[in-house]
Amino acid sequence: MAEAFGQFQYPTPPLAVYPAETIEAHRAFIARRRASRPGEEYRIPTEDEWDAFLAHFEKRTVSIGTCARAFGSPCIHEHACVRCSLLRPDPVQRGRLAEIRDNLIARIAEAGTEGWLGEVEGLQVSLAGAEEKLSQLDRGHAQNTAVDLGVPTMRGDR
Repeated sequence: MAEAFGQFQYPTPPLAVYPAETIEAHRAFIARRRASRPGEEYRIPTEDEWDAFLAHFEKRTVSIGTCARAFGSPCIHEHACVRCSLLRPDPVQRGRLAEIRDNLIARIAEAGTEGWLGEVEGLQVSLAGAEEKLSQLDRGHAQNTAVDLGVPTMRGDR
């Protein structure tokens, strides 16, 4: 069977068809899973619960990216996001993150000169976090570049 688009005939793409027993087995699994869970997990949330859920995701956006912590979990780094492994840096904010790193280096130098050793230690943790975020962005950019895989061949062509 083919579909006509203008003067061209294109073959109809194949459809994914699953055996009925696969679909029924999956439905039975879901039914067993739901039966083993407390019924209150499947209730409709209240307006307050829904508002809290939406607010959590609205508050996850920060100046240099997005916080990936789970709903209902507290921020364990007291909003020192540059230190947190759950921060997903936004590539658009790379310049801002580099400015933060440079500022941290200057602040570490000032704290060292002034003898604020506790401040130096805390700033070094933040600096390590900022450098890690920058390297994440650099690794991520390299992963999104095109790779030439060559021309595919059929098994009989080898």
